[in-house]
Amino acid sequence: MNKKTFKHSLISSLPVMAGYIVLGIGFGILLYSKDYDFYMAGLMGIVIYAGSMQFVGADLLASGATILATVLMTLMVNARHLFYGISMVDKYKDTKPFKPYLIYALTDETYSLVCDANLPEGVDRKWYYFLVSIFDQFYWVLGCVIGGLLGSTIPFDTTGIDFSMTALFVVIVVEQWEKCKNHLPALIGFVVSVVSLIIFGKANFLIPAMVGIVIMLFALKKRMGKEVSHE
Repeated sequence: MNKKTFKHSLISSLPVMAGYIVLGIGFGILLYSKDYDFYMAGLMGIVIYAGSMQFVGADLLASGATILATVLMTLMVNARHLFYGISMVDKYKDTKPFKPYLIYALTDETYSLVCDANLPEGVDRKWYYFLVSIFDQFYWVLGCVIGGLLGSTIPFDTTGIDFSMTALFVVIVVEQWEKCKNHLPALIGFVVSVVSLIIFGKANFLIPAMVGIVIMLFALKKRMGKEVSHE
């Protein structure tokens, strides 16, 4: 690793820092309100490291959900990782010894940094992947710990905190929409998700929507490839 790689990785991760620390604080406060010690928020950030699932997990823990219910809910919430993780196979194929951690630390925001990476000359690709991944997790864990400490010292009304991850995803979508000239994948995702929501209901639409999106993207792969090449 060289200084240029470290600096570029750090600067690239700063937008994620702004979101992760704030969201982590929200999660830490929410978890403490469920009668868990402040350090549990940081521990969950290290072991689980799944923003939206951690917010859901706080309610599952508080309600005493069964292991089966927790496994099924985790699959539903994080099913998207199964699909966009496939697109990282080529990028991560020669990233040893970092590969196991890179797979573990692939969040939505880290994925966007890795996929959009237009690395300048002199920046080591493998170290860039590793550094942005570990920086992002550090921001998240730091936010969780701060939130747990704040929750233990200052009383908070936690109404609406669990919506913060949804707000972050909306921001990411808007940012990607502005960056990309080809909006067909985003439109496919929106239409298929709405149709799945109508057909299957809000409790069961996620996996059918993901499957439908993947099928549509594969079916239109050649067309989208031609449009990108013309651009």
